[in-house]
Amino acid sequence: MTRRTPPRPVDVETLFPELRPLRREAVRLHPRAGRPSREDSSVGGPLLWPADEPWPVCDGEHYERNGNTPYEGEVRLVPVVQVHSGDAPGIPFPQGCDLLQVLWCPYDHDEVRCPLPRVYWRSARAVDAVEATPPPHAEAPAAYVPHPCAVHPEQVTEYPGQDLPEELFDALGGRFDQLEQETGWHYQYHLAQAPGIKLGGYPGWTQEPVWPECGWCEQRMDHLLTVASWEYDGASWRSWLPVEDRPTVDGGEPWCSEQGRAAQNPAGLMLGDSGGVYVFECWSCPERPVGHWFDCP
Repeated sequence: MTRRTPPRPVDVETLFPELRPLRREAVRLHPRAGRPSREDSSVGGPLLWPADEPWPVCDGEHYERNGNTPYEGEVRLVPVVQVHSGDAPGIPFPQGCDLLQVLWCPYDHDEVRCPLPRVYWRSARAVDAVEATPPPHAEAPAAYVPHPCAVHPEQVTEYPGQDLPEELFDALGGRFDQLEQETGWHYQYHLAQAPGIKLGGYPGWTQEPVWPECGWCEQRMDHLLTVASWEYDGASWRSWLPVEDRPTVDGGEPWCSEQGRAAQNPAGLMLGDSGGVYVFECWSCPERPVGHWFDCP
């Protein structure tokens, strides 16, 4: 079954033409529980990993979840996202590559205490013999190991929410309030940026934005991937819950049914207190350096 975001409840660019230059295209992955193969685009599924390339292990200092005790021993990275270029319209793949693979260490890292992601680009056609995807580390926190999910990629248009420049927010704030009073649609929750696991567009911040800078060219990095705990929350679902999942809504609360809860958190993730991990790259540098950030409400 495909997943389609409902049409925007209002015409954003007609109401707020000032936002037109800031529009971005994102790809909502719409993960849902499934049994993806290693050839499929997926969240948390097996990877098309070359047998002649060692499975990556964490080379950083990692900690027990929500603790300060370093975990000793080698930890294999776990699959987070695998996406073929055909499922990611608008995402700039490096020349000669048609497959994106993102893995992370399923333990806390750094001062922000989140999984540590790593990005791999490759040519799927160049993978001959395939390495079996190993199971996650036995003691890895389950909330950091995504369940295998099939994906239903969909390109959507986004506008800045937390990333809206302050001067523009000051200019538009009164009109945002008026729209909400007249229609019930809240710009930030219902019109700006899509929730859930997605590529491109604007990060799904839950706190103030923190954009990493490239250590090479010192420019702000580009948003590659948001890995969110939930596909929607108590506010955003009214606008962003896919058409195909609307029948799960029971009494106006989509998490009141088993199907609704399965659509809300199909990958079984819980990053902090329902937060997200944001993966960035510098698309200006040939080496495409990677950065990341984590936040939660």
